Amino acid sequence: MQRLFSNFADGWPGVGLLLQRILTAILLIRFGIIDLTSAACFLSKGPQVIGACAGMLFLVGLWTPIVGALIAVTELWMAIALARDPWICILLATFGGTVATIGPGAWSIDARLFGRKHIEA
Repeated sequence: MQRLFSNFADGWPGVGLLLQRILTAILLIRFGIIDLTSAACFLSKGPQVIGACAGMLFLVGLWTPIVGALIAVTELWMAIALARDPWICILLATFGGTVATIGPGAWSIDARLFGRKHIEA
């Protein structure tokens, strides 16, 4: 993971990434729950389950590049496949893709697991 990002942003950029991750996760989980309770066919629930599970991982910042790419692909798939208004799916795909490319930030599990370690002598 450390090879993907030169550093894990802290300070105000880190706060911005944290807020973006929280907003994206809340929307993914909310729409996942709403769609799960209203969908009639089991096959149509697949993208919502993927989105809600990815939202939970995104919230804590675990496996952020993989989960962000998964969110982007899933949300673009739903934007194309579903007959409703696609703009929220496009917005969530954009948020997932940007965090996947920028990185999770300093306040994430990825930063704790894969960030630089300070060795005290």
